[in-house]
Amino acid sequence: MIRDPEILTALVDSVRRFVRERLVPAEHEVSETDEIPPAIVDEMRELGLFGLTIPEAYGGLELTMEEEVLTMIEMGQTSPAFRSVFGTTVGIGSQGILMDGTEEQKAKFLPKMATGEIIASFALTEPDSGSDSASLRTTAIKDGDHYVVNGTKRFITNAPQAGIFTLMARTDPAKKGASGISAFIVDAKSPGITLGKRDKKMGQKGAHTCDVIFDNCRVPAENLIGGVEGKGFYTAMKVLDKGRIHIAAICVGVAKRILDDALRYAVERKQFGQPIGEFQLVQAMLADSKTELYAAECMVLDAARKRDLKLPHSTEASCAKLYASEMVGRVADRGVQILGGSGYIAEHAMERFYRDVRLFRLYEGTSQIQQMVIARNMIKELAQ
Repeated sequence: MIRDPEILTALVDSVRRFVRERLVPAEHEVSETDEIPPAIVDEMRELGLFGLTIPEAYGGLELTMEEEVLTMIEMGQTSPAFRSVFGTTVGIGSQGILMDGTEEQKAKFLPKMATGEIIASFALTEPDSGSDSASLRTTAIKDGDHYVVNGTKRFITNAPQAGIFTLMARTDPAKKGASGISAFIVDAKSPGITLGKRDKKMGQKGAHTCDVIFDNCRVPAENLIGGVEGKGFYTAMKVLDKGRIHIAAICVGVAKRILDDALRYAVERKQFGQPIGEFQLVQAMLADSKTELYAAECMVLDAARKRDLKLPHSTEASCAKLYASEMVGRVADRGVQILGGSGYIAEHAMERFYRDVRLFRLYEGTSQIQQMVIARNMIKELAQ
């Protein structure tokens, strides 16, 4: 759903210029240093990128899902690490509060997220609880007007920069499944929180993850999202449905950039006296990539529009995330093949993208989890 085409066009154009003029030239520096320059993060704040999905009443831009998708497709046409700076705030970090938080919680936290004053992080995954998130072990035991939190979270994106954590913890240890899990807003500076060392990752340098350890960390009871225990897992699943469409859009954007780089190389690079783009087998790789990219973009937009219309969209969100994340991996592989030896050299962006996109098939639910979600939804629908 696009509310005002002119305003959306202005936003998308601004993001496109920002990507082209500021982010693409900084890609190599970020890859080498594993740091995104503070000046770039400040510019992201000025552009309003931290508040894309937060309601206007709290200082955000309140984009619809379709508007968010179109903006993220532009944002995706550079190193994914740049998107990650604000991605956890506009997505899984803030959306749990927005969807299920109390009015007091929204008023207290969302305005600071919208401006980028607070970076939000989503603490769900644990050392022994990844895809099976309902089996998480971190506990939050009520003690007067506080909850005492103990446990370890793993691979938490933006944890080193986070101002708050949206934390999933078990408030009822007697309940082993999803119904014993609650969601909390936790100040990252709270006593009892320590951070592990930054993870050294295959790709996406500049996007930082690490362990977050809670040792008798006291969290005010008023920070229980929605004020009700046992709803945290269901909040997380709603947040992830939306996040999967967002990630699928980023995959489309990255694939566009990869294919554009590969096409330009194919037109400019000559072998046997002619551009390699004239060779039919190279054309086949370009054509296959374009076809799959087009299909993924259509899927993402369709899922986004269904969500905006408040239609059932869990299956479509998983389909889009599954297909788009697998698609961008294939496009990156073909990109390396088209560039040949140059595609394997670190001086070229293609080598970096090849590593960066591998993560898309893992987070926000692995490809196998998406397959399970899709199939289970199909079976449920048949039974109705």
